[in-house]
Amino acid sequence: MPVWQEAARLYNRVLDLLEERDVPLSPGFRNQLDRAALSVSNNIAEGFERVTTHELTAFLAIARGSAGEVRSMMAVVKDRPRLKPLARRLQEIRAMAESCARQITAWTGSIERSPVQGKRHLTGPVKAQREAVQVARQFRLDFLRGLKPDHPLYHSPEARAARGEEAGEQQPENSQ
Repeated sequence: MPVWQEAARLYNRVLDLLEERDVPLSPGFRNQLDRAALSVSNNIAEGFERVTTHELTAFLAIARGSAGEVRSMMAVVKDRPRLKPLARRLQEIRAMAESCARQITAWTGSIERSPVQGKRHLTGPVKAQREAVQVARQFRLDFLRGLKPDHPLYHSPEARAARGEEAGEQQPENSQ
């Protein structure tokens, strides 16, 4: 499951817990848990909408920190006697927060290993490689367009396409 969806599920599990009557959690704890759990999905979404990978990774770090905060909060209260009936649900929330943190860590690692630094910026070697491919493509098109009618590749589909001819269109032998 994609990490944003997992984060949304995490927040909904937290809401389910917080909306129950008679759950013995202080108002401050409830408020902080609510905000931390929502912060995971919101920061993933905000980072994804940013232009640079630097911004994305910064927001992913915040989301991961919020997932850690949810895990910590579950660990802090798990042994409280009045919360024993909710132990399974607290553990489920903690496990979901751990899953989010692991996925965010993996995503961040893949971004850091990527040659792409953002939607509009490539590293020098990748940019040079893409430019070289484009130059080679253009050279090939120019070569194919300039073939003489007696060249073995003149009637090939690729040469016809380079000259802008329809695939089925036949040119007379002496037409150029």
